[in-house]
Amino acid sequence: MTKPAAKPRVAILISGDGSNMVALIEASRAADCPYEVVLVLSNNPDAGGLAKAAALGVPALVLDHRPHGKDRQAHERLIDAALREAGAEYVALAGYMRVLTPLLVEAWAGRMLNIHPALLPKYPGLNTHQRALDAGDAEAGCTVHLVTAGVDEGPILGQARVAVLPGDTAATLAARVKAEEHRLYPAALARLVAG
Repeated sequence: MTKPAAKPRVAILISGDGSNMVALIEASRAADCPYEVVLVLSNNPDAGGLAKAAALGVPALVLDHRPHGKDRQAHERLIDAALREAGAEYVALAGYMRVLTPLLVEAWAGRMLNIHPALLPKYPGLNTHQRALDAGDAEAGCTVHLVTAGVDEGPILGQARVAVLPGDTAATLAARVKAEEHRLYPAALARLVAG
């Protein structure tokens, strides 16, 4: 009897609560999921997602960016080494709140993806839900894209849309978009690793 082929190994980078990280890990537990999560790494020692990762049995590592000051590449060299030591083949950014330098982006080109809470190319960066409301948009949503040198500019791997409802606030819209993020991100990652 032949041993089943190993699944592609994914590392997840977080800075905060880790709700998308949890969605990716939980999806990876399905028998038909084509990836496994081998590491959760955070730049923030206080990230709530670290305890969640540990509770889900995934190794969690902190590499605080602050001791490196303005030397982003020194921090990213440590991240890259940790990713490789864990045997990661893909990197999923899930609320990772640092702009990456070409050092890390190029090292993982085509194998690093991100989820963004807007329908890119609209509203890269922050405050996406309020910006959609201020613009009077009829719909909002989220985008999974490959990470490139530009902020939220990489090739789009998938999008999910939600209607903007009368009376929506940034918080109510964000909650509906977040639910779609949790569905979209595991599916987009699965498609990417499956080729």
